[in-house]
Amino acid sequence: MTSPAKRITRRRFAQLTLGSCLFAKSLPSMAASAADPTRATVEAALKKAATFYAQNCSNSGGYAWRHSRDLRFSEGEGETSKTSSWVQPPGTPSVGEALLEVYEVTGDKQYLDAARAAGNVLVKGQRLSGGWYYSVEMDSAKRAGEAYRDNPSHRPPKSGRDLKNLTMLDDDTSPAALRFLMRLDKVTGFKDAALKDCINYAAKSILTSQYPIGAFTHNYDRFPTGYDVRAFPVIKASYPATWSRTWPNDWTGIYHINDNISGCVMQTMLLAHEIYGDDRFLAAAKRTGDFFLLAQLPDPQPAWGQQYDSKMQPVWERKFEPPAISSLESEYALESLILLYRKTGDAKYLEPFPKALAYLKKSKLRDGRLARFYELKTNKPLCFYVDGKAYHLTYDFSKAPDHYGFIVDSRIEQIEAEYNRLKNGGDRHEPPASERISATPAEVKAIIASMDSRGAWIDARSMKGHKKASPEGVIQSETFIKNVSILCEYLRQTK
Repeated sequence: MTSPAKRITRRRFAQLTLGSCLFAKSLPSMAASAADPTRATVEAALKKAATFYAQNCSNSGGYAWRHSRDLRFSEGEGETSKTSSWVQPPGTPSVGEALLEVYEVTGDKQYLDAARAAGNVLVKGQRLSGGWYYSVEMDSAKRAGEAYRDNPSHRPPKSGRDLKNLTMLDDDTSPAALRFLMRLDKVTGFKDAALKDCINYAAKSILTSQYPIGAFTHNYDRFPTGYDVRAFPVIKASYPATWSRTWPNDWTGIYHINDNISGCVMQTMLLAHEIYGDDRFLAAAKRTGDFFLLAQLPDPQPAWGQQYDSKMQPVWERKFEPPAISSLESEYALESLILLYRKTGDAKYLEPFPKALAYLKKSKLRDGRLARFYELKTNKPLCFYVDGKAYHLTYDFSKAPDHYGFIVDSRIEQIEAEYNRLKNGGDRHEPPASERISATPAEVKAIIASMDSRGAWIDARSMKGHKKASPEGVIQSETFIKNVSILCEYLRQTK
């Protein structure tokens, strides 16, 4: 599990460039003026940047989150080597998506080859449990101790969890890998048998991991065999009669909205249905939508918690994630329901919006932002203060540590605007404004001007690991993906 601060940063990045885990569609074409960058200039810059990244920032075909300016060091959430890469966005799948986009815009096969190399890393990195862990190792000696599918000697422990065999749905890790591989399968004409086998194995794993209520959980360590509805009943969310004000460390949460876990899997299932036409995927997505409907708590707080137990009541997760209404997860739930309505046209997915939007708007802080957590029933904003290693609930935000977003920006206005557009008969096939990529001539000029002579973009920060290497700046996948997406969009607009 990643640090909360990093998770929030990547969420905002995903919202900017991927549109809630899915690539945004193109904007209408615009006529170029004489002062605008020419297609030739933008194509040259795009190819320079993509060639540099594919040739210099690849770790055995995969990608990390960032490299030192001199390319000696790389890292994701942890340090990586030349033989290891990161799956969790914006790692290997995210860079692979960007390379596919460059190929589709330019027709240059070298970027398809680079995307295939990234796909091969993910095929090699697939776990016996069906999905992916946060990282992949390609060195054969180091791979021997891990539960990769091509390691028949792996044996799970006789008791306890198999920590070498974790499929992570957290942080969009396995869903992002599967989305990229499915797109790669489509672009390459569905001809790669190894790729197809990997996709089928992962899809079956994730489908089987869905609980009867439609939700998904953080991770699992065996290939799923399904769940008995008698142990996991399909019931409406409710408030617990009481809840501990101190962290119980009992980990009873099984249905996760936290980190948009269920939402990202739902979006992945919708993409699978779009690409393969298999109704199992659409049915799974609809079940997740039904979970979001059931998970909306009743008055006086008609919104969503981060995670729920089998009784469909909000529960603790980590020691700074209490049973509460969560504004960020409520936004994820609403965005997921909008996406499902756009895909299906079923009006029931819009029914939660009036109450939820009114409640969230009423709950804003004075500065227009939202508390991450609101106390059950009282609706008082909650946070924590730290005393040694212990976390204590408080209403006093002046004491809150900065490693977690206890106050978050609000997206309520954008969500409400899209809801109103759809409710009033707007074209549900038209992407909402929040998913459109801006690619103005001024933005494109600035992106090209900020590229160094190698074709790299340098961000003014240091590494997290490697003893804080590269204080002179780093090369980040996040920036590469964002800038490449804008350059590609500009080329699509100016055809």
